[in-house]
Amino acid sequence: MLAKIQSNAVVGVEGLPVEVEVDISYGLPSFSTVGLPEGAVRESRERVKAAIKNSGYDFPNRRITVNLAPADVKKEGTGYDLPMALGILAASDTLCSDILAKYGVIGELSLDGGVRPAKGVLPMAIASRDAGMEGILVPVQNAHEAAIVAGIKVIAISTLYEAVEFLAGRKEIPPTSVDLQKVFNNNTSYDVDFFEVKGQEHVKRALEIAAAGGHNILMKGPPGSGKTMLARRLPTILPDLTFDEALETTKVYSVMGLLPVNKPLLNSRPFRAPHHTISDAGLIGGGQTPRPGEVSLSHNGVLFLDESAEFKKHVLEVLRQPVEDGHVTISRAASSLCFPARFILVVALNPCPCGYLGDTKNNCTCTPIQIQRYESKLSGPLQDRIDIHLEVPALHYKEMSGTQVGESSAKIKKRVEAAREFQKGRYKNRRNFYCNGQMKAKDLRKFCSLDDSSRRLLEKAVEQLGLSARSYHKILKIARTIGDLAQSETIKASHIAEAIQYRRLDRRK
Repeated sequence: MLAKIQSNAVVGVEGLPVEVEVDISYGLPSFSTVGLPEGAVRESRERVKAAIKNSGYDFPNRRITVNLAPADVKKEGTGYDLPMALGILAASDTLCSDILAKYGVIGELSLDGGVRPAKGVLPMAIASRDAGMEGILVPVQNAHEAAIVAGIKVIAISTLYEAVEFLAGRKEIPPTSVDLQKVFNNNTSYDVDFFEVKGQEHVKRALEIAAAGGHNILMKGPPGSGKTMLARRLPTILPDLTFDEALETTKVYSVMGLLPVNKPLLNSRPFRAPHHTISDAGLIGGGQTPRPGEVSLSHNGVLFLDESAEFKKHVLEVLRQPVEDGHVTISRAASSLCFPARFILVVALNPCPCGYLGDTKNNCTCTPIQIQRYESKLSGPLQDRIDIHLEVPALHYKEMSGTQVGESSAKIKKRVEAAREFQKGRYKNRRNFYCNGQMKAKDLRKFCSLDDSSRRLLEKAVEQLGLSARSYHKILKIARTIGDLAQSETIKASHIAEAIQYRRLDRRK
């Protein structure tokens, strides 16, 4: 006999409906799976067989063929165990159910028939809802994650026996529901705050501008000057995630299996700080079956590259596309996948390998060749894509020992949110466009018009500093954000002057 069970695959970070077809026929006992299954899916036959027997059901001693359709999409993961088992029971007349075709099924089976959690349940639940499914059976550990999706019943299953009893109508399982208002609570508390940072007022100002306009930032300074400390506090002044942003970010973490069990929806902006030994695939995403990398895990948050000159040069160069476009495309022979990657990039580096070039208190021991090689790790094209460049000097004793407390993150955040609201009003007719850092060249002509004094000042800076066209555009973006923080409709000469100070690495040698 033939049975069909609805399940889902994950392609990139999106769910794709998959039909699990199970055929049981006469012939030598066998269990074959077709439809481009990868290793974990092929091994499922052993888990499924043991789970069915240990749940008290007879495993058919016949020829079993499982097809995962569409057959041209590679199937991976362990979430097909439960639908396969239910399909075998349905095809052998052990399970008779009228509602089986109305429910999607996801779950890994243990040998004793228990149902274990699977990756990517959130996008799978969205795909099931969009496919017109009435409900979806998911492992208990994934139930709250799936319940974030409105418009579909989420049935939490802990064992194969429980799934059979529910589908057969012999057991009532109430749908899992979550209080979205409670889950999506933006009163996020952080362990760090800007008031803990002593001195470095100009760096705090630059980070405020970066947060207000969604600008990337590069900090260059000696060890111990506070670069890492400042970068880790940037998420505390960013505007709260919207529900759509939270859903986008949560989908990435769901696919990677990084979503905490007690946190079905991420309500705070991610902060990722990969080690400098990371590979290009780990940073940008990739693999035989492409998976999201750190740039996608930083989506709608902050990606911090500490000691960036220690990263391999080719690893840094792959950042060009996501920094410019807000997404990354991974191409393979069989397919091409696009992952979201809109983040604020924070780059920190020392002025030289020893870190003391230009320091008045410590002698630099690096040779000119070493310094040149060190600086060349961060290429010119990548530096051009970073909006704000600034130097972070070492702190003096009076600044470190002072008792004066700086502004709190909450106070800075209010100004950032006011500037973002100012921008939303300006870009209200633009789709997927809400801050100055996302402006393209054509947008600069429309939203960054200059008066005569501002134009003369910028022209003089371009000529004397030898700025590239991209640097010129960056200055306009930064000046527009400085104006928004001041609630100014126009870009003034003072805004241009301050913006020029944030392109220090562009100065002609």
